[in-house]
Amino acid sequence: MARLWPLTRVAARVYTVPLVGRLLTLVTLPLFSPRKQSLTYVPINQEIPGGASAPLPREIVADLIGRSAHRAIIRQCTCRLDRGCADHDTDIGCMLMGEGAAEIDEGIARHVSVEEALAHLDRALADGLMPLVGRAPIDNMIWGVKDRGKLLTVCFCCRCCCTILGAGRHLPRIIGDSIVAAEGVSVRTDPERCTGCGACVRECFMGALSLADGTVVRDTARCKACGRCAAVCPEGAITVTIDHQTARTALPGRIGRFVDFE
Repeated sequence: MARLWPLTRVAARVYTVPLVGRLLTLVTLPLFSPRKQSLTYVPINQEIPGGASAPLPREIVADLIGRSAHRAIIRQCTCRLDRGCADHDTDIGCMLMGEGAAEIDEGIARHVSVEEALAHLDRALADGLMPLVGRAPIDNMIWGVKDRGKLLTVCFCCRCCCTILGAGRHLPRIIGDSIVAAEGVSVRTDPERCTGCGACVRECFMGALSLADGTVVRDTARCKACGRCAAVCPEGAITVTIDHQTARTALPGRIGRFVDFE
């Protein structure tokens, strides 16, 4: 099942085909419905204004690791392995947490301590990967875990290989809504510095950006605050800001409503 997951990057385009896409939405909604799935990209590798606020997203992920009942690290990233990634380490796999993670076969994953999990997090961040945190019911199927709401997913994603980052713009709105912008994180464009080059528009995996009269327009309802647009803007016209208190409490609180990982 894990080997088939990267195929969803291609399959997601089927959602855009009339009638067929509607049928696919009905079939897959039980897995990807916002009522069951809630995933958030943490813009951890962006330079976030505010000095001391910069390491906060790392602290959020580290806090989830420290509170988890169990931790398992998938031995290889299925997306990078499938696409033969040359830019990032294939051995930096997803981390699964909670009682459900204890059910994953040792041939697929390493079962690790809190300290080992934190070391894996830092290794992923040093490699320029971005955490995707939350509940993904399909991971129960992929890793052979009974769906009892006790499996928390932390993927470490690269823009070149990540299935969701490569196919998000093709998802129907109801499924795309299960990918949620991190609370307390804001992304803004300075119109005076924006040259309308379109680099951010091409980079946005949700298709939330467009050009109008030579200036970037952001669809805030589709934007997931991942910060990739800021990373590729050659003029530094896009900034990511974060509210300490909101980010520290809201994201873990929302995740806790979807999955019991402690």
